Formats: sequence, C-alpha cells, structure tokens
Amino acid sequence: MRVRSIAVMVAAVFFGAMLGQLLAPQPATAVAREIVELQQSVAQLLQGQQDMRSAMDQKFAEVRTLVGQSVDSQNRLMTEMATLQKSIQEAQANTGSKVDTLATQSQGVSDNMQDMQARIGKLSQQVSDVQNLLQSIDAKIPAAAGSAPAGGTASAPPPGGSNPTMPPVSSDTLYQNALRDFNSGHYDLSRQEFTDFLKYFPESDLAGNSQFYLGEIAFSQAQYQDALADYDLVIVNYPKSYKLAPASLKKGEAMLALGQKSSAIRQFRSVVSRFPGTDEARRAESHLKQLAPAPAAH
Repeated sequence: MRVRSIAVMVAAVFFGAMLGQLLAPQPATAVAREIVELQQSVAQLLQGQQDMRSAMDQKFAEVRTLVGQSVDSQNRLMTEMATLQKSIQEAQANTGSKVDTLATQSQGVSDNMQDMQARIGKLSQQVSDVQNLLQSIDAKIPAAAGSAPAGGTASAPPPGGSNPTMPPVSSDTLYQNALRDFNSGHYDLSRQEFTDFLKYFPESDLAGNSQFYLGEIAFSQAQYQDALADYDLVIVNYPKSYKLAPASLKKGEAMLALGQKSSAIRQFRSVVSRFPGTDEARRAESHLKQLAPAPAAH
C-alpha cells in the first residue's frame, strides 16, 4: 500500500513537470525572430511596390514620348498633304491651260482632215457629174446638128447673162478660200465667203462647219452675242455636224465672256455629259474646276 502511494506521487510530480514545461511562455528570442522575419517581408513588399511604381513611371514616360512623336508626325503629314494638294491644284491649272493650247492647235489639224475627207467625197461626186454631163452632151450633139438650118448661125445666149442663183465658184473652192482667209486673219473676207457658202450650199456637209466659223470670227472680234447666236445655229440646224461638240463648248465660253456664269456652268456640264472622252469635254472640265471648284475635304 505504501509502495503504490509512492508510485502515484512520483507519477504526479513527473506529469506536473511535463505540463508546466508545455504551458510555460516561449523564450523571447523566438518572438524576436518572428518579428524580424515579418519586418523583412514588409520591407520586401514595400520595395516591390516601389520597383513597380518606378517601372510604371518609366512606361508612362515612354508612352508620352510616343504620343508626342505621333502628334509631330501627324502635323508634318498634314503640312505635306497641304503642300501636295497645292501642287496638284497648280499642276491641274497649268495642265488645263496646256490642254486648251493643244486643243486650239489640234483644232486646225482636225478641221483640215475633215475638210480633206469632204473634198474627196465632193471630188468623186464632181467626177461622176462630169461623166454624166459628157454623156449628155454626146447624146445631144447629133440631134442639134440634124435640126440646125443650113447656113444658120448659132443662137444668141438668153439676155441677162448667167443665172444669178448659181454660185460664183464650186462649193469646194469657196469653202477652201473662206477657210484660208480665216486662218490668215482676214475675218471680214472670210465672213462673206462663209455666208456665201451657206447661201449657195445650205445642204452641204460643210454647211455646219461654215456656220461654226462664223461664230469663231465673231468670237475673235469680241462680238460674243453674235458668236453665241452662231454657235446656237450649229447646234440646232446641224446636229450631225463635225463641229457639234466644238460649238457646244464655245457656246459656254461665249456665255462666260458675256458674264453669264450660271448658264456657262450648265453648258459646260452638258458638254462633259454629251461628249465624254473628247478634247471638248476635257476643256469643259477645266472650266468647271475654275468656276465651281469642289469643296475641300474636312
């Protein structure tokens, strides 16, 4: 009994010592170590945040630099575009004047080609007429010889001379004389010759050309109202004439010379619509660019 009591007391003392050791507070060195580790973690976190802010500041600075460079590039591009647009407009204006000059120079060549074609056709017709006339004369000579009285004399021509309604020269000769005098600047003589051509040969293929040149003579002498009337006659009376497109263009130019800007713009637009791809259409477009320029893009 005493031995058991002693053993229980010894066990109690042992377990009490063990429990006291477990419940006793930790040493101060362990707590200090944890605090130091915690401070190190906080310091590392703050350093990482600072490094991140520095990196972001650097990136923002780079972005600002790129934006500034982009703005500068855009400004330079806009300046270059404005300069280029001005150069294009000047080139178009110069090109338009050159086109007008070339068109004027080529008009004479085109007229001569058309006139030559017409003369060839007229010459073929004249050859045919001469052949028919010779055949008619050959047929009438025997009959006239058989009906003439013996020892008679030829009958006198009818009084009054030649028929006043007959032209003084052939249509081809009259037209060539009128055109030569026009190109030489003899406008008064050329006007009379073209007027005679229209009087004697109103159905000729060159009648529209003659009417057009009457308008050209009036235009060259600053008689713009008369020129406008002559060009109108070409358009109305000779719709199949070679000079239909030139007369339509010159009608607009006569209107412009008379100060009829709105009517001239409508006429030039009609030329562009009715005669696309021609020299007259290109000259009309040049006039339209000067009279009604397209609005600048925003």
